[in-house]
Amino acid sequence: MSRLYGPKHREFQDLFESRTMADRVEAIAAKTEIDDVARAFIESRDMFFLASADHNGRPTVSYKGGDPGFVRVLDATTLAFPSYDGNGMHYSTGNIAGNGEIGCLFIDFERPFRLRLQGKAQVLKEGPLMGLFKEAELVVKVAVSDVWMNCPRYIHRYKKLSASRYVPRADTETPLCEWKRIDGMQDTLRPHETAAVERAGHITIDEWMGRVMTGDEKA
Repeated sequence: MSRLYGPKHREFQDLFESRTMADRVEAIAAKTEIDDVARAFIESRDMFFLASADHNGRPTVSYKGGDPGFVRVLDATTLAFPSYDGNGMHYSTGNIAGNGEIGCLFIDFERPFRLRLQGKAQVLKEGPLMGLFKEAELVVKVAVSDVWMNCPRYIHRYKKLSASRYVPRADTETPLCEWKRIDGMQDTLRPHETAAVERAGHITIDEWMGRVMTGDEKA
């Protein structure tokens, strides 16, 4: 009995005569716990892709970034990561609150190397895990069900140039998100954001989009 494959997977595996290969890959690579190699890799990452599904069953994928170690492996079947200040949509956390089934893809673009993880997530608003992450609005705790390493084939090699200046860091004031300075956003801001914008000044949407399109680090 396969944990990963259903009838439709089997249809394609049979079509391309790869069922035996797929079963061997699952038997060798797919695990139900995070081993030492997987733990070291996950905690070395400064980004990952998070897949979740909304209230209509539609899948969505989000980029999650931080400093290495922002995803914490708590034990062999549990990990946690922060939900930082964003655009106010709370799309991923809202999805998880309605349907906890998620997928995570961790990639090292320099080696290259990648690891997939499936699990059941919950969104925490309080508790000891909140203290692990500076400026976390929420924490996502994941009960891991499957972990497997993927072949690096087709992963393009990229080199990291710099870390995001917006990642919360100890003993450092996190900069104000620049798009919150846009004139058309002022009536949507929370009091602490309004005060920060008053200190920094307003910008136009064209100014901000100009920064985004040119890759300005201040975007």
